[in-house]
Amino acid sequence: MIPTLKGSSAIMASESSSLPAKLIKDFRRESGKNATKPGFKSAYIDGGIYVGEDQLDALAALKSKNELIGDVIGLLQSPAQSVISGLKGQGGKIAGILKTLEERAA
Repeated sequence: MIPTLKGSSAIMASESSSLPAKLIKDFRRESGKNATKPGFKSAYIDGGIYVGEDQLDALAALKSKNELIGDVIGLLQSPAQSVISGLKGQGGKIAGILKTLEERAA
């Protein structure tokens, strides 16, 4: 990664892995249709090294730690909620059948 820092360079630090890439993309979009400045040289994120302009879109799309945790929790809750709603629905059907049978017997 050190060789990519030759020449004029600026370093951005952030707690969010995607924020610097998003800022560069937003600045370019506001600067004009074909803006390429500021350039992207490289990034070091959680032990991974990303080098080159072609990595900018991938870095901007990275989710933050909190977003990933939220996704995992949502995925874990989804099957449990399906089971619970299935049990509630089936329980209601069984109760309805039992009530109908009870009324017929009476």
